[in-house]
Amino acid sequence: MRETPTAESALPPAPGAEHYLALDFVDSAIALPGGQFIDLLGTPKGTNQWLTERGLAPADAGLQEMCTTQLRSLREHIRALFAARVAGLPALPAALSAVNDALSRAPTADLLLWDEKNGPYRAAPHPITEVLDHALATLAANTADLLTGPDAERLTACGSTPCNRYLLRHGRRHWCSTRCGDRARAARAYARRTQKAD
Repeated sequence: MRETPTAESALPPAPGAEHYLALDFVDSAIALPGGQFIDLLGTPKGTNQWLTERGLAPADAGLQEMCTTQLRSLREHIRALFAARVAGLPALPAALSAVNDALSRAPTADLLLWDEKNGPYRAAPHPITEVLDHALATLAANTADLLTGPDAERLTACGSTPCNRYLLRHGRRHWCSTRCGDRARAARAYARRTQKAD
């Protein structure tokens, strides 16, 4: 029986994913050498697991295919915004609209709640029926924070073909992982050797 791939078995998180959930979200669709593709949001179960591991849904949320489809759609719109930012191009209106729609799905302020034992506390009002709206809004807000914050200048696409992941550049590094960096260096070395042979 084949094991379902995880982010860890495919590639480690890209630089910056530990600070920006939106970066981790966009990188949940992974192109690998040899035409392989891993989508960590490919099934409702995988999507629920991804959201649960990031504190966006309870383990028993029971997401359906419709929820998974909405999350994958938002991911593609965010990917389009990242691509536009990296290329210095205007954003696609549909991508902006999708992110703004997701931003408006959940309240922006945490409510004041009261626990009989511990007293007052604040929490976002998102009952289980609104898990998807909460996740979409959280991911969209994090996207907006990244694209409008100081780290936006560091956003780049992985420089190793066929990788489709994004990362926050640190120094001269343009790869999302050591594996991608090694593959890019090997490809350059091979190109130099074949060029000298001509």
